[in-house]
Amino acid sequence: MNRRHSAGWLEQLVFVGPAFICFAVIIILPFLLGMYYSFTDWNGVSGKVSWNGIANFKQILFHDPDFMKSFWFTIRFSVAAVIITNLLAFAIAMLLTRPLKLRNTPADGILPSERHRGPLLGFIWQFIFVKGFAAIGGITHIPFFNLPWLGDETTGFWGIVIVFAWQTAGYFMVIYIAALMNLPKDVMEAAEIDGASSWRLLSRIIVPLIMPAVTVCLFLAISNSFKMFDLNLALTKGGPFRSTESVALNIYNEAFQNNRFGLGTAKAFIFFIVVAVITSIQVRITKSKEVEA
Repeated sequence: MNRRHSAGWLEQLVFVGPAFICFAVIIILPFLLGMYYSFTDWNGVSGKVSWNGIANFKQILFHDPDFMKSFWFTIRFSVAAVIITNLLAFAIAMLLTRPLKLRNTPADGILPSERHRGPLLGFIWQFIFVKGFAAIGGITHIPFFNLPWLGDETTGFWGIVIVFAWQTAGYFMVIYIAALMNLPKDVMEAAEIDGASSWRLLSRIIVPLIMPAVTVCLFLAISNSFKMFDLNLALTKGGPFRSTESVALNIYNEAFQNNRFGLGTAKAFIFFIVVAVITSIQVRITKSKEVEA
């Protein structure tokens, strides 16, 4: 019995051990170090680290209006981005799962998936907003293309939302398509025979049955929109006058531009707690609405 027990532990150590070590070094250790540095005044370079308790958190919560401004921007951006991205992805998924010629259209040809990301995407869209729209506006004189894209607080906000939706909707669309393709045909046929309207069919049958996919897409959309950094840096760099600065960009500037690593990690710790609470509540709510076919 002891030999079998030891063999089981040895097998777990061989197969799980390397993955756990990598996870601990890459995730757990930096997280714990970040928690420690959030209570210090370390500048990220010096070998001297002084403990200052909760002074960083007091400064953030009561004496840092720029952080609160970036938090408010991130909340507004996340709400708009989550709603628009999921509605767009679901609408296209519904269109592609209908018995039409579009059903055989490759999904990757409609919208980009989430793997097409990074500063390169932001720089491409920056060129589109600044040069492309200006050229089209000069030819057509359509006011939409002559707006000060990325140069104004309002248009800069919606510019980032547009690029985020374009970037992530394709990935969510694939998830929604998988859920829609697995809907029980007998339930759908019974509803149609009973004369259910399109809206009633959508709201009372389709959406409740694909709620697991909704849970996944909402979780990914909320977490990704709150953590949005690369698009913000490439498109607006937080301007004009930090009016489009996300929390992630604010943390980056604090830690690596202002050389206040302790304060930056304190902001990151607060940010982590807020995002964890919001996503946990979202998952709990949407999970409670899931039904079995």
